[in-house]
Amino acid sequence: MINEEILKGKWNEIKGEIRTKWGHLTEDELEKTKGNLTSITGLIQQRYGAKKDEVEGVLHKIMARFSKKSEEFKNDLRSDDDQSMRP
Repeated sequence: MINEEILKGKWNEIKGEIRTKWGHLTEDELEKTKGNLTSITGLIQQRYGAKKDEVEGVLHKIMARFSKKSEEFKNDLRSDDDQSMRP
């Protein structure tokens, strides 16, 4: 699962992904959730009448993509650091 640091750093991109999937959510509504997945899930359920487990599944997929991108970025940085330390 995505950690809080990634969530804060990628929040604007994550909001965009959520709004792509659930277009009737407003920027203000998502901002009020402060990135809390439980709050986002409840908001989507209320607005769309969707089932909790379905919403959570989609949100976890979105978050996993950002978590994976973050890990790939960290690995690239480590690789660059390793190469720069070589004689």
